[in-house]
Amino acid sequence: MCGYAMAPGAASVSTLFYTTVGTTLCISSANAINQWIEVPYDAQMLRTRNRILGRRQLSPFHAFSFGTLTGAAGVTMLSTMVNPLTAALGAANIFLYTCVYTPMKRSSIANTWVGAVVGAIPPMMGWTAMTNGVEPGAWVLGAILYAWQFPHFNALAWNLRADYSKAGYRMMAVTDPKLNARVSLRYALAMAPLCLSIPYMGLTSWWFALDSSAANAGLIYGAYKFWRDSNEKTARQLFFGSIIYLPVIMSLMMVHKVYDTDMTQLLSWDDSDFVDEEVFESPQPQQVQS
Repeated sequence: MCGYAMAPGAASVSTLFYTTVGTTLCISSANAINQWIEVPYDAQMLRTRNRILGRRQLSPFHAFSFGTLTGAAGVTMLSTMVNPLTAALGAANIFLYTCVYTPMKRSSIANTWVGAVVGAIPPMMGWTAMTNGVEPGAWVLGAILYAWQFPHFNALAWNLRADYSKAGYRMMAVTDPKLNARVSLRYALAMAPLCLSIPYMGLTSWWFALDSSAANAGLIYGAYKFWRDSNEKTARQLFFGSIIYLPVIMSLMMVHKVYDTDMTQLLSWDDSDFVDEEVFESPQPQQVQS
């Protein structure tokens, strides 16, 4: 929704509605199929063993059917009611999450980088729903979500590393705790220039650079403490700090957004075809006959 709000153009409530519902259906599909695949592994983890499939309150067939139907409905809605580009991004995200990220979790720590791509695509979908294009602004919004996920997830994974290890998941917090902390700090630092690029591109006023700097300082400080001394307390502080950070940054973007008041840019070429240029011509003075 923030991606849609930040994109240039004339907003439509109906398009925003279909984009939000279609994206939600795609997310539901990816999560359902993910849990369908990981039932035996979720049962071994304290955090996930009470999921509905693990407790056998829902059959695997039901879960897979739900995932398939919601995925098809989401992609179809985005394709017919929004645009094919947004639908393609939604379909790609379902594929990445279920067919690449999910199996990679048990084979390589690179799964976190793939999962970050999955998390970066939804704001880009919001942008493409408005513009039907992947302009630089869409990439910056995606990059912000991509970078944010490392301090967020790595802090979460630190306190769950025993569970991940028991289930056989290859996470940085399990295989290389120092790398886990370094990557968290590295991407927390990357948030500062990414936020500065937003006003540089003209999407917001430069007040956003000032306000976002305060939020980035908090995130970087939390990541620095986690890097210096990774423990349950610093991991928890960074994790909950990242949860607060993201809606704050998104809200600040929308508060400081620069709106284009040039109404000619709000007219599509289809609308302009109906404009009679003669309407705007100066009226000719009538001659008064004596």
